[in-house]
Amino acid sequence: MTSDHEMIRQRVKALLDKPGNGNCADCGAAGPEWASYTLGVFVCHSCSGLHRNIAQISKVKSLILDPWTSSELEFMDSVGNNAAKAIYEQLVPAFYYCPTFKDCTVLRDQWIRAKYERKEFLCVEKQEPYSAGYREGFLWKRGRDNGQYLSRKFILSEREGVLKYFNKHDAKEPKAIMKINTLNATFQPSKMGTAHGLQITYLKDNSTRNVFVYHEDGKEIVDWFNGIRAARLRYLQVAFPLALNSELLPKVTRNYLKEGYMEKTGPKHTEGFKKRWFTMDDRRLMYFKDPLDAYARGEVFIGSQENGYIVLPNLPSTIQGYHWPFGITIVTPDRKFLFACETEVEQKEWITAFLTVINRPMLPQEYAVEAYFKHKP
Repeated sequence: MTSDHEMIRQRVKALLDKPGNGNCADCGAAGPEWASYTLGVFVCHSCSGLHRNIAQISKVKSLILDPWTSSELEFMDSVGNNAAKAIYEQLVPAFYYCPTFKDCTVLRDQWIRAKYERKEFLCVEKQEPYSAGYREGFLWKRGRDNGQYLSRKFILSEREGVLKYFNKHDAKEPKAIMKINTLNATFQPSKMGTAHGLQITYLKDNSTRNVFVYHEDGKEIVDWFNGIRAARLRYLQVAFPLALNSELLPKVTRNYLKEGYMEKTGPKHTEGFKKRWFTMDDRRLMYFKDPLDAYARGEVFIGSQENGYIVLPNLPSTIQGYHWPFGITIVTPDRKFLFACETEVEQKEWITAFLTVINRPMLPQEYAVEAYFKHKP
């Protein structure tokens, strides 16, 4: 005779087998082992912890460890992830960043709060903070020279096509003007050492400039991020009027292909290897003395294999002197760049990142970038 516990376990398994329930309702992670028995959604362990932040709306239990009543299971059966998604995500704007299990906590926390607590995607008026095309407020910005974070006024203007900030609250002229056409934003909590850290980049004289900001309020910093994404998508829609949204959305903002320390030597290959922080941003490989430097010490354009770019998992045999043991050589039409990694895992991850762009044909506009790098003083 089947016990009550076994019957409930079988009912839970049957619920998880229903379409949509096999992945976390909020971040998409496979095999959710928790559920909100007030919202009727199945979630992963990580997102269940974030649901506890909105305990007045969502009450969670483990599908494995906690007891379940028949009425609770009937409610879960009547809702489920697909039905909940149709309700709580019905008006998500195309530009809005929907995080995955790979994303940082503040993005996932604010996504969960936006859906269930603020119900932003049931009413477009609630999306005003990031969809209006204009936003101003104060963010903590890291100083370029001393590393101190100071309050700075920021204005995002879609009409002007810029994000700008002011050094003094009553200043009439901005300290920096960042054009939306080269703007990018990506969350960097680990690198910046703050949970709400956002790295904004733009091109100044075709060189990358980093601006590091944060805000104590998670909603505020995520609204800035989605405001930038909204402005970027509208810029791209005007610039590429025939392109589909599905083609433009990957270009709205981007995470870096890879970041971390490598050692490098100079163009003559006789200089000693020096440890530097490297960032692979699409086809731009940049290196910095410190991960939070405002400007790169150097940038290398990585083209495609059909244009003479190759990555090799070693260094030339003629290289002497001390360096980390796992070498990488990037061959370009003009010269070779030599790098060394501390571990074999790092070496493989960097090679994978390089091959991602080398194996991809170059776009027409990328030839112009390559030409600029070749004639760069």
